Amino acid sequence: MAANTVYVLNGPNLNLLGTREPEIYGSDTLDDIAGMLEDRARELGLAIDMRQSNHEGHLIDWLHEAQAEGAKAVLLNAGAYTHTSIALFDAIKAIRTPVIEVHLSDPSKREAFRHHSYVGMAATDTVQGLGARSYLVALEKAAQL
Repeated sequence: MAANTVYVLNGPNLNLLGTREPEIYGSDTLDDIAGMLEDRARELGLAIDMRQSNHEGHLIDWLHEAQAEGAKAVLLNAGAYTHTSIALFDAIKAIRTPVIEVHLSDPSKREAFRHHSYVGMAATDTVQGLGARSYLVALEKAAQL
C-alpha cells in the first residue's frame, strides 16, 4: 500500500445510509459517498480504501492495518461506537497514523448521550454536521497531513 492511501472506516448501521433516518443522515448512500471520495481523492493524488462493518473488532483491526500498511490517514465514522468504545479510543492512541473523526450529523445537537466522543478524544481532528460533505472536508484535511 502506498503512503497516499486514506482508509475510510465506517461503523455500525452506516450500511443503511440513504434509507436510515434521511432527515438526520441525508439521502446519500455509502456507495454515493465512496464515489464522491474516490473522485476527489484522484484530484488530490490520493487513493481511498473504503470499508464498513457493524463489528467493533473489525474497526480496531483496520486501524491497526492502516498503521502497518503505512496509510496516510484514516477517516473514521464510528457511528454509535463513537460514544461508547474505549477500545476504539485505545486503538487510535496506539497508532501513529492520523485519524480524523467524521460525522454526517452534528452529535452536539442531538441526544445528550451523543455529546461525548471517545473517538474525538483520541482523533487528530473532527468534521461533523455537513452531511456527506463531512467526508470530503475530512479528506481535504487528510491531504494536508
